Amino acid sequence: QVQLVESGGGLVQAGGSLRLSCAASGITFSVYAMDWYRQAPGNQRELVAGISSGGSTNYADSVKGRFTISRDNAKNTVYLQMNSLKPEDTAVYYCHGRRYYRDYWGQGTQVTVSS
Repeated sequence: QVQLVESGGGLVQAGGSLRLSCAASGITFSVYAMDWYRQAPGNQRELVAGISSGGSTNYADSVKGRFTISRDNAKNTVYLQMNSLKPEDTAVYYCHGRRYYRDYWGQGTQVTVSS
């Protein structure tokens, strides 16, 4: 059974930082590309950051220079370090794993940034 379990969300003031974690089980984590998405109320789910199995990264323009995605294959975990948080970063953040035709989602973790 595949599970992606996010943690690390919470309430933070604008300008603060949070680190999200996503622990994967049931997959060969090292061969999966991993992404973080977010969805704010009334908005579509959007890609925030991605990291390939080889470690290449990509970011949404809105978070470049503030967020960093990383992975620890020994721990089957992907991280999202979020700095200089803004109220518009408020959303449910989802972990996503993909490889060829397979993809999996976590249940999401709420991030709320107060002004």
